[in-house]
Amino acid sequence: MSAIGELRSMSRSRRGKGGGGKGPEDSTPDNKAAAFFLAPWLIGLVGITIGPMVASLYLAFTDYNLLQDPEFTGLDNVRRMLDDERLFNSLQVTFTYVLVSVPLQLAVALALAMLLDRGVRGLSFYRSVLYLPSLLGASVAIAVLWRLVFGTEGLVNSLLDIFGIEGTGWVSDPDTALGTLIILHVWTFGAPMVIFLAGLRQIPRELYEAAATDGASKRRQFVSITLPLLSPIIFFNLVLGLIGSFQSFTQSFIVSNGTGGPNDSTLFFSLYLYQEGFTSFRMGYASALAWLLLIIIGAFTALNFWASKYWVFYHD
Repeated sequence: MSAIGELRSMSRSRRGKGGGGKGPEDSTPDNKAAAFFLAPWLIGLVGITIGPMVASLYLAFTDYNLLQDPEFTGLDNVRRMLDDERLFNSLQVTFTYVLVSVPLQLAVALALAMLLDRGVRGLSFYRSVLYLPSLLGASVAIAVLWRLVFGTEGLVNSLLDIFGIEGTGWVSDPDTALGTLIILHVWTFGAPMVIFLAGLRQIPRELYEAAATDGASKRRQFVSITLPLLSPIIFFNLVLGLIGSFQSFTQSFIVSNGTGGPNDSTLFFSLYLYQEGFTSFRMGYASALAWLLLIIIGAFTALNFWASKYWVFYHD
């Protein structure tokens, strides 16, 4: 018994000296592994996001043409914005595009989500097919196809000829060119549709059964149950849709061959920014335009969050 007790005391003394146990000096956690795995993200954040943002903020107050050193000019770029007619035209085109295409896209996405939520056979297949345009809508290939579809001899005019209707060059007509891009944006409803479908699946069916028992019509159920309980999802899709639409570039660039034509009718703000920076080589002015776009997007996002307290309802 004395030998066993002596072995136990020796073991405790070794553990107290750090022989397999943790002493006071080992109480600090080792963060080296966490820092190692976070390092790529931190390098990307500084080198790809924060660094270019700081550089563009400086360039926004300079005259820089990519070939010579930037020359600090103060608020000259801001003054130039106030007299830039193409800038105001691009803002008008962009606001029209955003304020028309985003609500239409959300309405179509919600309607199709409600249709799929009724237990359609082969739901996975239909969901994949309807989501496909969202994967292709912002691509160069689809923009080129869209220009061909709405061209003078495109598919749309061929269908109109069947009914004896004379078509026009939809993408070459200033009155209809922007409308074709709005249709293209509405066509990419897949992502918000899937999110709406997930939200509809979370609404308790007992609420609809109780409403039907009380004699509520389908329209009344939609207004009093579906929309209020789905309002957080609508708000989420609305914010993402606005941010993405303000940054739209590929569709306008391909359809108009990078000009924003005809007559600047498809001159998105991002396309005008690209023209100033990489066509006219006024990179300082383009940087100022980029920060103006950031301010506009931030203002619309803040306005949405402020207004959400009046129409977005949560379960609590």
